[in-house]
Parts: sequence; structure tokens; C-alpha cells
Amino acid sequence: MTRIVKKPEIRRNEILDAAERLLVTKGYEQMAIHDLVDELQIAKGTVYHYFDSKQALLEALVERMVDQIEQRSLLIVHDPNLSALEKLLRHFASTEQWKRAHQSLVMEFLHVWYDDENAIVHRKLSRAGVKRIVPLLSRIIQQGVEEGVFTTPYPDQAARMIAALHDDLGTAIAELYLSTESMASTVQEITQMANATMDALERLLGAEPGSLPRTSDEEIASWTNGQRKT
Repeated sequence: MTRIVKKPEIRRNEILDAAERLLVTKGYEQMAIHDLVDELQIAKGTVYHYFDSKQALLEALVERMVDQIEQRSLLIVHDPNLSALEKLLRHFASTEQWKRAHQSLVMEFLHVWYDDENAIVHRKLSRAGVKRIVPLLSRIIQQGVEEGVFTTPYPDQAARMIAALHDDLGTAIAELYLSTESMASTVQEITQMANATMDALERLLGAEPGSLPRTSDEEIASWTNGQRKT
């Protein structure tokens, strides 16, 4: 059998693509390295050359997710034709669109990411994500201050607080989603938490009340319908 040699970046992304598919179809706990070997028809040593463990593979998948979200936000931040409020709204919308496009993967990560065994990895990568997103938010906020739509005197600190609030919201949603049996009450609580967070962001930025998007029970329910695991 002829051995196919591919560029490292191509091979690495092939492994990550296969891992994403397996996460969705089998789940993280059931996925094993030999599943990647079987799907890609490569040697086990090839997988371990790029990722020395399943946890390392998980880290790489999350880092790639952050890369993709960051690249979308960079285009928004550097658009000279957008106001600060438009940029902030599009940043939120772009992130939401990415999550919607990868909904099954995101829902699987919800089960994996908040497992106690992955707490250290979660914390490390959350910090890395904050370091990359906060400067983008800070630029948007500074522009908003200059335009008079935001009044905070601390754009950099406000950006960090926004990232922290979103991280806390994600944790609260995951804990609620994974611990309750009643989806109706879960949807309502998540809606309230999401809207309370937006209210807090407006106050933090000194923005006009109602200028940031609110969500509805129907929007939250569309995330959970057919996705909840028993």
C-alpha cells in the first residue's frame, strides 16, 4: 500500500475534522483514538504525532473554534464603515451564527466542557480566549466612547468584564442545562439569565437601555429541541 504523505497542517486539520464528526456522532466519552485511525485509515502513531492524548485533541478543537470566531470578529472590528454599536451587535450575532452552524458540536461540548475532569483545561483555554477577544472588544468600546454611544471611562476594563460576564453566563447555562429535568423551566431561566446579562452590559458600557439584543424563550428552546441527552 502506497504511503500518502501530506503537509502537517493538512493532516492535522483532517484529524481535527474527523474528531469533530466523531464527537457529534459518538460523543467524547465514547470516542477513542482507534476511531480516528479507522475513519482516516492512518496509523495510530500518526494521530499521536499531532496529539499525545484525547485531552490534547479536545484542547486543539477548542482552540480552533476560538480561531474561527476571532477571525470573523476581526473583519467586523476593522470595518471602517461600521459604527461601534453596529460592530458590537455584529460581533454578538457573528458568534451566535457560528454556534448555530455548529450546533451539534457545541451541544456536545456543553456536556464535556463542564465535566470536573476537564476543569483545568477549561480554565486554561477560557483564559486564552479572553486574551484574544478582549482587545477586539476594547477597540469597539473605545470607538463607542468617541462616538458618544458608550460612556464608560474604562474601555479596557469594561472589555474584560464583558468577557467575564459571558463566561459566567456560559457556566451558569451549562450547570442549569445539565442538572435539571424540566426543559420548560430551564428555557425560561436561561432566557432570564441571558437578558439580565445584556442589561448588565448596557449599564457597564453606559449604553442606551434596550440597545443590545434580548432573546426569547423560543430562541433558547430552538437550541435544546432534539439535542438534550438523557
